[in-house]
Amino acid sequence: MKAYYVYMMTNKGRTALYTGVTNSLVRRVWQHREGTLPGFTSRYNVTVLVFYERFSDVRAAIAREKEIKGWNRSKKNDLVMSMNPGWDDLSVTQLGLGPAPAKKWSDGKGWRSAGKVRDPSGAKAPSG
Repeated sequence: MKAYYVYMMTNKGRTALYTGVTNSLVRRVWQHREGTLPGFTSRYNVTVLVFYERFSDVRAAIAREKEIKGWNRSKKNDLVMSMNPGWDDLSVTQLGLGPAPAKKWSDGKGWRSAGKVRDPSGAKAPSG
């Protein structure tokens, strides 16, 4: 039976919260952690899985994702707290992945990784 997941991820400071849907939770978490998905999650270093729900029907999963995306931040926080009161990284505790790698980020002057500036012309910058 096919499985679909609605999931929520955040960054280390919990300042950004992303909601998505996928048919492979492990693969999608890996993609977010490695920065291979351009856009919001790469820009805000969203690497910590804090919530997920499993569905057998893709339409139900998509409807739930849309429902959650329509909520205000407080209601989303309450949902995370109902499953994961410590905001633990569920990709480590439940999916068996290791801790998220240090993310690369840009300050607009060059790509940085773990506090060291790298030459943007010689480094492949993550898309996004």
